[in-house]
Amino acid sequence: MNRLWGGRKDQDDSPRDTLDQDSENAPNEHTRLLPNRVESTNYLSPDDPAVSPYNLWSVRIVRYFTVFFTILTLVWWTILLVSTFVTPPGFHTRGSGFFAFSYTSLALANLLFTLIFFAIPSKSVRILSIIFGALLVVDAVLLISVEKTRHEEGWVGMVSVIWALFIAIWTLLTDRLVQWGKSEEEERLTGRAETRRTLGEWTAVLVSTLSVIILALVVLLTTCTLILRALDAGLAPPGKLFWVDGDKYMMHVYCHGNKTDSEGTVLPTVLLEGGAGPVEDGLWQFADEAIHNRSISRYCFVDRPGLAWSDTAPSPLSAGMAVEAVSEALARAGEDGPWILASAGIGSIYSRIFSARHGSDIKGLLLIDPFHEDDLDGVGSPGRGFTLWIRGIISPLGLDRIPGALFNGRTKEDRVWGQSAYQSGKYIFTKLQENLVADTLSKRDLASSTAIQNPDVPLSLISSGVKIREDSGWEDKQRDLSHLTRKLEHWDIVNEAPHQVWSTREGRDVIEKRLHQLVYGA
Repeated sequence: MNRLWGGRKDQDDSPRDTLDQDSENAPNEHTRLLPNRVESTNYLSPDDPAVSPYNLWSVRIVRYFTVFFTILTLVWWTILLVSTFVTPPGFHTRGSGFFAFSYTSLALANLLFTLIFFAIPSKSVRILSIIFGALLVVDAVLLISVEKTRHEEGWVGMVSVIWALFIAIWTLLTDRLVQWGKSEEEERLTGRAETRRTLGEWTAVLVSTLSVIILALVVLLTTCTLILRALDAGLAPPGKLFWVDGDKYMMHVYCHGNKTDSEGTVLPTVLLEGGAGPVEDGLWQFADEAIHNRSISRYCFVDRPGLAWSDTAPSPLSAGMAVEAVSEALARAGEDGPWILASAGIGSIYSRIFSARHGSDIKGLLLIDPFHEDDLDGVGSPGRGFTLWIRGIISPLGLDRIPGALFNGRTKEDRVWGQSAYQSGKYIFTKLQENLVADTLSKRDLASSTAIQNPDVPLSLISSGVKIREDSGWEDKQRDLSHLTRKLEHWDIVNEAPHQVWSTREGRDVIEKRLHQLVYGA
């Protein structure tokens, strides 16, 4: 180097020293192929769109897989939605099907939220996702390990909950990968990992966190409902279960009493058919009392598909189809009559069809405040169907069953066949099936059965006085039903009895009296 005021050159600038310095700086196997990005001076702004985790191929591939899983889940969700109304071959669940739909909806919502907030990872979301996944593990264990829930949900329910668990793990790992990719790209392009967030990013983090909180609460409630179902599975049926309809589902048959009287005379068996609820909720206790009083000798009942201990049937299910299943269950149980049919409310629709299809085996009909065929229009109204579907969708949350168990002392019996049975997904699904075909297939089945009804079957009719006073057209419908056969024995109106006539002492006495006359007069 030249001195400021001239003079000779410094010895440090000799050619030998220059060669030595170049040899020291020569590249070797430890030399970077690219400049050190930390020491680089060509940084981008953190807000530059080029600073994105999408620059990494691993992040892009994970996003493509997430989109694929979303499409796959949407297809499965659609199949389960259709199964509620028309069951595709192989997709029948012996429970309600609402649990499988619920788990699939959770998986779909989880994937959609992941895609929406894909580039904005959040630690709070990852923590909540761990809780979310842990609850799903508990659900999967309960559903698979408890025989009753495994039987009711079938392979569709098990696949749905395992898929929801897989998606929960996938979204958790995805969020962690995007967080790593975001930090890597920020260090490479801006010189450091960005810790600040824009207002838009904080809003996205808040929305995504709230979304996962809601999903976690949904899974928590579903877990509590599943625990109640597991507890209820310990309640054994009083009768026996028999496979029907090509071994697709099982139906519960219970019989009690003697087929003959003390003198050995064969007496008809009373076949009970409940109304909106199971026979076990009221009529069962009445029948036991009637046997104790020797008003009748023997009774049987079959829980219709979806009620009490019976499985649900594939959709659609008309009244005629349900009667065929009842007939098959009785045949498999070795019960062949003769019968006195005693039915209440909408159960009279099923009894009338059963009566027409069993001809000479029917020795009498007792209709307790029965439904008229015109009432099927109300049963099949679209508004009622939509309400039932909404109730079914939210039934896995147990919004009424969980408080009932915790604060109102509801027991297993209450939930299976008692006052809380209407809250179960099975019951709601059965009523939805009833609604979907009430004014079409079921009305057709009833019309054809009325045309071939044996006109010589003795008939007794008992009506609710309260119902007649509340509904001006109810008495006319009851009067029309009194002409169902040519042999009307009695038509009683119990003045102070509600629609469930047997809930009053006077109503029970009248029913017991008419049953006694039909059984011993056959």
